[in-house]
Amino acid sequence: MNRLQRALDALVERIDTPVPIVLVDVMQGNIDRIQGFADQQNLKVRPHVKTHKCVEIGRRQIEAGAVGITAGNVGEAEVFAAAGFDDIFLAYPIWAAGTKRARIRRLAESSRLRVGVDNVAAIEALADAMGDEPDRLQVVIEVDCGARRSGAPPEAAGDLALAARKRGLVPVGVFTYPGHGGVGPDARRRAAQDQEAALIAAVRSLADVGVTAEVVSAGSTPTLEFSTSSVITEIRPGEYVFGDLNNARLGSCTEDQIALFVAGTVVSDWVPGQVIVDVGNKALSKEGSPEIGYGGIAGTKAVLSKVNEYHGFLPLPDGEFRPSVGTVVPVVPNHVCPVVLGFEELIVTDSTGTSLERWPVDARGFLN
Repeated sequence: MNRLQRALDALVERIDTPVPIVLVDVMQGNIDRIQGFADQQNLKVRPHVKTHKCVEIGRRQIEAGAVGITAGNVGEAEVFAAAGFDDIFLAYPIWAAGTKRARIRRLAESSRLRVGVDNVAAIEALADAMGDEPDRLQVVIEVDCGARRSGAPPEAAGDLALAARKRGLVPVGVFTYPGHGGVGPDARRRAAQDQEAALIAAVRSLADVGVTAEVVSAGSTPTLEFSTSSVITEIRPGEYVFGDLNNARLGSCTEDQIALFVAGTVVSDWVPGQVIVDVGNKALSKEGSPEIGYGGIAGTKAVLSKVNEYHGFLPLPDGEFRPSVGTVVPVVPNHVCPVVLGFEELIVTDSTGTSLERWPVDARGFLN
């Protein structure tokens, strides 16, 4: 029997579906493995909390050796700062307007806050937000390494650092995101090479204007094992803590390293060759395609072919897997990050399913 199904069978009378279940022993193994890798490579780990949004998991990452956390928005940063996390990198080109001005200022007063920037207008807005204490805020210049998302050209990093310094902010380094490493298994190494080249150019650009890059920050989980260049000082993986089907397909985790699944119940079987489970896009998101499905049933070849808000359409492949109405199955998401957004808590157990804890998704709903 698949280990996820075994754990689920032990819990089935104590839970309601759909619900995300975390195998804490597998999760802790992921945390320790990546921390060990980073220690060997002389890298700092600054995990991205957007994956779990859970204070308890963040604490475990810090206890394992992480130097701080990465957040994706001001709200996430506020939740973790209130819980005592005092070294936060907001790795996003924040536009400091509205209430964000005062919120960023308060965060910079209560923790060591670093904020990503990739344009002069954002630098000006951040400096204005900090009032007469701009030197409380550190900024990290975001450069593009091929993902074509946010990020300035690496050669522009120096000019942006000078613009920040002119306004009294403290430029401390550069960061990038090699998102194109998620295209396929062969793309991971190439994206990491692009990342290295971009960061080297960006560090050089800072040096040319007299700014030392104390921070040279790299992501992501798919490119992590190739992010070993001596120019890099820290890594910002997020998905590694749980793993998912996308990362398993890429080769950046194994199926045995997947620590989170969604328990779902078969609720209808009227259509021949298909059952409906109570795991729809509100539990999983719509990430997937007809080719790979929208989530898979652990230990089988079955994948969801379609998801509505509360319905998951599960064609039954040839073989022995024929779940009847009332059967509870472990659904493994393609992309784990959106899963936590739909739930107030995580059911936490171990691979035997004998223990049961409930950990709140503390930063759920904090998106601004």
